Parts: sequence; C-alpha cells; structure tokens
Amino acid sequence: MTKAGELSWCCRAVAAVAAGVVAVLSLGASPPAAAAQPVSGYGEAVLRHDLDALHDRGVAGVLGEVRDGPRRLIARSGVAEVRTGRPVPYRGYFRMGSNAKTFTAVVVLQLAGAGRLSLDDPVAKWLPGMVARNGNDGRKITVRNLLQHTSGLYDYADDLAVLTSAEGYHRHRFDTYRPEQLVALAMRHRPHWVPGAGERRWGYSNTDYVLAGLIIERATGRSWAGQSRDRILRPLGLRHTFSPGTWPYLPEPHAEGHTQFTKDGPLVDTTVLNPSLTGGAGDLITTTGDLMRFWQALLGGQLLRPAQLLEMKRTVDAVPLHRRWPGARVGLGIMRFRLTCEGRDRGWYWTHDGGIPGYSTRNGFSEDGRRGIVLSLSTVLRGEPAGKAGDLAIAHALCGGTDLGKGARA
Repeated sequence: MTKAGELSWCCRAVAAVAAGVVAVLSLGASPPAAAAQPVSGYGEAVLRHDLDALHDRGVAGVLGEVRDGPRRLIARSGVAEVRTGRPVPYRGYFRMGSNAKTFTAVVVLQLAGAGRLSLDDPVAKWLPGMVARNGNDGRKITVRNLLQHTSGLYDYADDLAVLTSAEGYHRHRFDTYRPEQLVALAMRHRPHWVPGAGERRWGYSNTDYVLAGLIIERATGRSWAGQSRDRILRPLGLRHTFSPGTWPYLPEPHAEGHTQFTKDGPLVDTTVLNPSLTGGAGDLITTTGDLMRFWQALLGGQLLRPAQLLEMKRTVDAVPLHRRWPGARVGLGIMRFRLTCEGRDRGWYWTHDGGIPGYSTRNGFSEDGRRGIVLSLSTVLRGEPAGKAGDLAIAHALCGGTDLGKGARA
C-alpha cells in the first residue's frame, strides 16, 4: 500500500508514511539510537528491557521471541486488554500483515523451480487484460517485477476507506473484497513508472502481491492460500498459521488490536477486520513461534532449492527506505537491512515486517536463519513505526551473546 516512493499499510509498520494498509507507529519521545549498545550477554533481561521500551512509547502489548538454533527466549510487556489489564498471551495469535508476502513469494519460487511458471513471464500471460488502462500494461510487467516491487503499479490500499479513519473502519470492517476488485481499484490510476523504460525504480505496492496470488491460482488451479497451506504450513507443521478467508475474528488467545488514525488521536479497537482486503499481500494469522519457524526454515534452505533461494536473495536498491534504513535492499518477498553492533558495521540481516489495522510485526534474521527475533505489537500509532526502539531490539538480539536459555518458556 504505497504512494510513489513510499511504503503502505501492510509495510507501514516499518516505514514512516501516513497512507496505506497499516498506519505507522509513532514513538512520541525521541527514540534511542539504532545502533546496539554494549550488551554483556543476551538474555531475558535485555529482551524484556527492549519490549518495555516499546510499551513505554504507547504500544499496548508486545510479545518478543528470540531463537539461536534450538535455544529459545520469549518475553512480553504491556497488556492484551486495556480494560482488564489481562497480560499479553505467550501463545497469542495475531495478524501478520505483509509477512504473508514472503509466503506468497516462496510459493511462486517453488512453482518457478518446478517449471510451472517463469519469473520472467509477463503478467499478461497469466492474467490477460487484467493489468490494463490508464497506462498500465501487464505485457511489460513480469512476475519478478511483482515480487520485488519494481512494477510501478499504484497501491490499491490507498483507496480503501477502512484504512484511513475510525469512521471508515467501523463502516467497512466487514466488507468482502475479491482480488480482482482490488486490482481494479489500482487500474483507476496511472502507474508510477513502466518497467523496461530505462528506469530502475522501486516502490512498495500491495497490488503486486494480490496479482502474484492470482497468478498462483491460474498456474495451479488452486488458491494461493491453499498452495501456501500444502507447500509451507503443513510440511513445516505450522499448526497455528492459516488464511482466515473472510472470517473477521482471531482465535483465542489473542491481544486486542488498536489503531490511532490521527496524530495524537484516540486509540480505536480494530481487532475485528475482514482480511479479504489483503489477499496474497497479507491476510495470514499466526503466532511468534510459527513465524519464527517459517523464517528459520526458509533461510535454512528447507523451503526452496538453492537456485530459487538465490533468486529470492537477489536484491535491488530500495531508495525510498534509505531515510529509515540506510542502504536497504529488497529481494523477492524479502528485505535486507544493515546490522550495526556497538557502533560497528556487522553486515546485513534479512527481514520483512508487516502491518494491518491493530497489529504490526518486526523481525530480523541472520544469513542462515539460525539466529532471529520476532516482535508482535498490538497497537498501531500514527507516525513512525515503533521506530528505532524496534530497530534496537533487533540489533540487540542479533548482536548479543547466546544466553537464550534463561527465562525461556515452552
């Protein structure tokens, strides 16, 4: 959900942009520097301190999980229910938002590896006539362009009233959308650019992944959600991750989700939402444990053949992200951010954050996926997304020691 050169709702929990599928989080007071401060061993105290920092900035509830191979650490801060003070559940469900894009990309890459489609196929081959009008041309956009957000297509999410105001949310939260309807919204607008016209540009658009989901359906005869279930969820045993379709609720246990639609405005309970407005761009529900398992399996080579994993990690420069994350690059359903430890450059980490009304997710993983962190936040504030406090938590987890046993919960 993006405007030209900006990120949108499903990724707005990661970029300071005001329009889209997930409003961004504001930290209020000046956040700490992004570089990790010296940490004498990494354990529950450090993780809890980092989660408390997010809670102190207005996020009602935060759950964080860190793993180093088989070792696990989990902690929480804040509340799951503002009225009662009920604590955040350790096994709580949440909407993962744009983290689902990585799942969709995995399915497309698996199909490419099996020869069912090619990353260089034009969109029009699979969806003839769907990407057309107002300068949009599916003959000039490839499957690869969709997965790496270089299509130039307008983000339909910027036109959805349910995402822009409390009134719009309450009026439209139960609305059902078909993927074709979402694409049609984008086709009302001219593209930001046309691939292959001599420009190498990047811009986040949820339209890209709704189209990718439709291509999966055309190539296999089954929905992208069904393909994700059979190709990813079942093989990995992710029993707490699923596509809810048009079901607008969350299973128990879960933390209530809240959204601040206007700067300094009230928090609105946005727990209930028909997720059909996201399609292959972000409708999955999950837990921190399942999302951790997915990322470790992906980067550990369990989901893609070496050639396809290499394609996923082949990145382009994401200039619109540089103000927030200098040097950020984007692959196929995956992002690469610079890792700074104690003021020193320590290379890169892999990520794809997510956001949807009420919930946002931050994460970061080492090159092989062995070490990683998943953060689930149940408040979306107007402004910067959990800002540098979230960056700092990721840096601490990836730069710290290996004392992950203390305080771990089964």
